[in-house]
Amino acid sequence: VQLQASGGGLAQPGGSLRLSCAASGFSLDSYGVGWFRQAPGKKREGVACIGERDGPTFYVESVRGRFIISRDNAENRVLLQMNDLKPEDTAVYYCHTRKYGVDYWGKGTQVTVSS
Repeated sequence: VQLQASGGGLAQPGGSLRLSCAASGFSLDSYGVGWFRQAPGKKREGVACIGERDGPTFYVESVRGRFIISRDNAENRVLLQMNDLKPEDTAVYYCHTRKYGVDYWGKGTQVTVSS
């Protein structure tokens, strides 16, 4: 069981990035998935999550209307489309799921928003 987060990089303010959280060893569709981020010197915070089998989505207020979480079941992954990026979105982004009471985290992917 493994999660692999990717898609981070450098974006200008107002730009877009798409993060991917790919699973191996199990079907990600059967579990809720969350994206978290941690900026330097700050606590890790939840950004967005999606329930199992395209369940309800939830966004932290600071990204609502700019980020979209979705499933790509053909590729067994969850995507986070990030639009209108702001410098305060700069952080390491992690994806997470819980399977049978065990937490799984993807290796973080760095997102840097700067002009």
